[in-house]
Amino acid sequence: MDAVHPIAEVLSKAAGGDFPAVDGAWQRVEPWRPGVEGVVAFTGHAYLAVDDDVSDGTLDSLSPDGFGGASNPRLVSRLAGTGWIDALDIILVARGTGGEPALVPRSDLRNHPRAEHATSARSEVTTFGYAAPDDHTLVTISTGLGGLPELGLETDPSRDHVGTDVVRDALTLIEEGDVVVAACAPGNARALRAFLAAGFEPVASVQLWRPER
Repeated sequence: MDAVHPIAEVLSKAAGGDFPAVDGAWQRVEPWRPGVEGVVAFTGHAYLAVDDDVSDGTLDSLSPDGFGGASNPRLVSRLAGTGWIDALDIILVARGTGGEPALVPRSDLRNHPRAEHATSARSEVTTFGYAAPDDHTLVTISTGLGGLPELGLETDPSRDHVGTDVVRDALTLIEEGDVVVAACAPGNARALRAFLAAGFEPVASVQLWRPER
């Protein structure tokens, strides 16, 4: 059995209400996906997933800490170099509901911009939606943060779908009781409200980058 990545472990614990100590500290961990690094920050504690070409001394010199320092834009920019940097997102967690899936596989949505974005930073991205072929609501399930299942979605603007209902339908794609994560931009208030209303809880923040140092 593959070892559980430390980020998967800490997010799974947070889903059960067990959070890291609020001690202002930070920890270094290995990246969970080749070519993608990131910072996951909880209240008063942070994790930096950085490849081993960056020395501990270099990280120390950037003054990370668990009180926001690990997410400092200057630190992230230094580690990313000239590479792509993603937005700073809220991490939300929930548990799958399983049962009869409310969505169907939709390979025709594989080239949707959101699916392509998911593929750039996540692994094993699969696309789902509603059965009507002219409904372009998209749900992605991927291997995401720390190797946990990660959910993304975009509703079809021509339809009357309620975002909360789409999120709840998406949770039927995850085994009952399994932890699933989602990343949402703080300014995307409509999506954030939908995730919260469907039972997701905010636990941390994340920022990813593909380094070119």
